[in-house]
Amino acid sequence: MLEMVIEQRRKDLGGFVVGRVLPFAQRRMVGPFIFFDHFGPVDFAPGLPRSVDVRPHPHIGLSTVTYLFEGEIVHRDSVGSEQAIRAGEVNWMIAGRGITHSERFERARAEGGRMHGIQAWVALPVEQEETEPSFAHHPLDDLPYFEGDGLKARLVAGRGFGASAKVKTHSPMFYAHWQLAAGARAQLPAEYSERAAYIATGGVEVDGRSYEAGRMLVFARGTPILFMAARPSTLMLLGGEPLGERFVEWNFVSSSKERIEQAKADWRAGRMKLPDLDNKEFIPLPPDPPPPPNPMS
Repeated sequence: MLEMVIEQRRKDLGGFVVGRVLPFAQRRMVGPFIFFDHFGPVDFAPGLPRSVDVRPHPHIGLSTVTYLFEGEIVHRDSVGSEQAIRAGEVNWMIAGRGITHSERFERARAEGGRMHGIQAWVALPVEQEETEPSFAHHPLDDLPYFEGDGLKARLVAGRGFGASAKVKTHSPMFYAHWQLAAGARAQLPAEYSERAAYIATGGVEVDGRSYEAGRMLVFARGTPILFMAARPSTLMLLGGEPLGERFVEWNFVSSSKERIEQAKADWRAGRMKLPDLDNKEFIPLPPDPPPPPNPMS
């Protein structure tokens, strides 16, 4: 039933800490999901320095989805979008052949407040990796919602649980947000080959064993999974059908190493357009990692 438990690896980004879950050395992807970061919760004081913002940076070969439990982030990108995302809403950005964007904590800077959410990347199928970049914002009404028996469930993207979200996706997948009251039970169906559950807050029991926040449970195919919340808990359910091997370097995802090298060269040379409404600064390409030591030397 349970293939693997992945514990988040904490990383300090110079203003707040994120928990990196995917990619993981022994599990690079779950369905099309190739990157999964849990940020916060963190309480910002008014006057937050701009250095905490995520300055303009590029992507290729993927879709990004920002999902907030609390707080607000302003998104700007190179296809002309400017959109605030708030708790329970979805910003879905298709990078395709190339896009740049920024994420600014402007409300927290002005007013202070709590920030808590998930940043995920969804790889595109090979035939869609070079699609036109685009951006879509989806308010709460676009996302199927269920409430009952101690469960509040929202389908963020894809198809699952007998529902379909309005978010445009490119391969069979699901992404859902559960809030479980203490003692509540809920079941994850067996309709996809690859499935996982990330425990953002609280703790749950699966098959008689207890798991705490900060862990992603990766399940074997073919068996429904029953969860019981040991206390009030927040989970993100994700998965879908596998897409095949993908390479990840910095913010680039591709089925081709050569395509990633081209994207690096394009960013280094300034050939990727910056966001229309946020083009005064950017994140430079980090240096290539040093080669491993020669064991024969």
